[in-house]
Amino acid sequence: MTYSDAIIKRLTDICRERQIATNKLADMSGITQSTLQDLMTGKTKNPKLKTLHKIAVGLDMTVSQLLDFKELNNDIFDDE
Repeated sequence: MTYSDAIIKRLTDICRERQIATNKLADMSGITQSTLQDLMTGKTKNPKLKTLHKIAVGLDMTVSQLLDFKELNNDIFDDE
């Protein structure tokens, strides 16, 4: 698993749990749909902290909460 894969999984899980589409998440976060689409498809391999912060705020979370999940904390990642 790569860091990008872990972030994609986390955002996918959150969207599923909250029953929101990724385009709705982009709107809630104040980022363009293309930026979120690039992140969700793995085209963006290393998202900026600023982007992750906007997503976290859009989800009413802190960046720490957004990044505090099992896969990120427990897995060993492949180099990208």
